[in-house]
Amino acid sequence: MPYQVPEPKIFACTQSTALGEKIAASYGTELGKVKISRYSDGEFQPSFEESIRGTRIFIIGSTNPSSENLMEMLLMIDAAKRASARHITAVMPYFGWARQDRKDKPRVPIAAKLIAKMLESAGATRIITMDLHADQIQGFFEKPVDHLFASTLFLPYLRNLNLDNLCIASPDMGGSKRAYAYSKALESDVVICYKQRAKANIISHMELIGDVTNKNVVLVDDMVDTAGTLTKAADLMIERGALSVRAITTHGLLSGDANKKIEKSMLEELIITDSIPLGKESKKIKVLSCAHLFADVMHRVHHNTSIASKFLM
Repeated sequence: MPYQVPEPKIFACTQSTALGEKIAASYGTELGKVKISRYSDGEFQPSFEESIRGTRIFIIGSTNPSSENLMEMLLMIDAAKRASARHITAVMPYFGWARQDRKDKPRVPIAAKLIAKMLESAGATRIITMDLHADQIQGFFEKPVDHLFASTLFLPYLRNLNLDNLCIASPDMGGSKRAYAYSKALESDVVICYKQRAKANIISHMELIGDVTNKNVVLVDDMVDTAGTLTKAADLMIERGALSVRAITTHGLLSGDANKKIEKSMLEELIITDSIPLGKESKKIKVLSCAHLFADVMHRVHHNTSIASKFLM
């Protein structure tokens, strides 16, 4: 009899269990069984509670800090390799530590490159991720990387809003390419904010390049951390005559007092995905699930069919 390729198995790291369950359900299966044993000093050990020999496995886990999330992903990949899994795909909706993608001053690490090497050394044979902070991070890997775009989720949502005088905005110069891609897809105007930082997460000055008078503005970014940039940009645009300001950001880190800033700001709405679990709900925050997107791509990867339709930008 010809060899039958077994169906893949899907597992999730601790912090991504809720998203993992949604992805597995969308794929048409259930999450595999994983047990995490913990020692009193904080050390932990994951173990697969079912055979994975000869199978393709998908391990779902975003690697935002704390570093335990990254460590759990690495340990699960290593355990899968030693359990003779045929293919080990690290599904990382949010690829953490990606802001350290280059040396921007002397004597600092390139953390994104280091983590790429760690994932490959642990045994990952493929990476699936979404909206990397910098596209060039794909080149840090020697293994295949499927870099998905949350625009497949956000564009239909924006079109359904039916906003008149729509204007896409980038909160900084680095996101201008993303903003132009959205403006092209939506046939809208585009403006850019220019900001200067006093230090990490602290903005000293912001200026607006373009006209937002009587426009419904949508800010586009890959992540929202302290929400300082987005809220400052939203307030600035309302001052300059915008009718409304919304923001779409793929990864909702929302650290510190980000939620309070959003509540007090002129932002009408913040739309994020569930790549990272939402710590605190807010009436201004709308969450779109990326589960179906990842389940579809995982199915295509396993069956060796094209995923080109998921690369809208």
